[in-house]
Amino acid sequence: MPIYKKVNKNFFKKWSYDMAYVLGFFAADGYITHNKRGSSFWSIDIIDKELLISIKKIIDSDHKITERIRKNNDSNIYRLQIGSKEMVEDLSLLGFNAKKSSNLTVPNIPKKYISDFIRGYFDGDGNVWVGRVHKERKTSTVIIQVAFTSVSKNFLNSIRILLYTQGLVGGSIYTHKTRNFSRLAFVNKNALKIYKIMYNRKTPLFLNRKKEVFERYMRL
Repeated sequence: MPIYKKVNKNFFKKWSYDMAYVLGFFAADGYITHNKRGSSFWSIDIIDKELLISIKKIIDSDHKITERIRKNNDSNIYRLQIGSKEMVEDLSLLGFNAKKSSNLTVPNIPKKYISDFIRGYFDGDGNVWVGRVHKERKTSTVIIQVAFTSVSKNFLNSIRILLYTQGLVGGSIYTHKTRNFSRLAFVNKNALKIYKIMYNRKTPLFLNRKKEVFERYMRL
């Protein structure tokens, strides 16, 4: 008798705070594949094993997390792969498909879940940086910058519009001239507003190493 691995196949059918986070993270670091036998899979590959374990628990899965060891002192990659045609179809209805990177779109997210979607995408394809600028002057300035990265400029513009619904203004999108990516960046006051948006409620779903950068800056 075959043994089927458990997974909550209804996870992507109804909006929740956790679902919004996972969906945002999937938009950044997830992908869909179809094999020659007609099976469909959705997967997430990341270096943060503990976060992947949390995601696995949320979707009620007993699938194994696999590890890929990388050379040259690079961090190992952990993968959670779910074989579920039903869940892949649900992701497709939300705007995700096997060619996600080139035509990525932001789903129609209920307003109360926007902050969790943003935090999920930030944890996957975002970064926060604190450093000094104007070093050539007598007094340099410490700034904080939050950036979201994607190969889709349109997707980043949609992220910016979502942030506008949360009270932000400004933000600039830079497209690299030779490399295939764009970056949406906010600095100082707007960067700190993003912190308040993303961490507006208690939840275990966040990367502590990124959250701590904000908090170190606020202690300066």
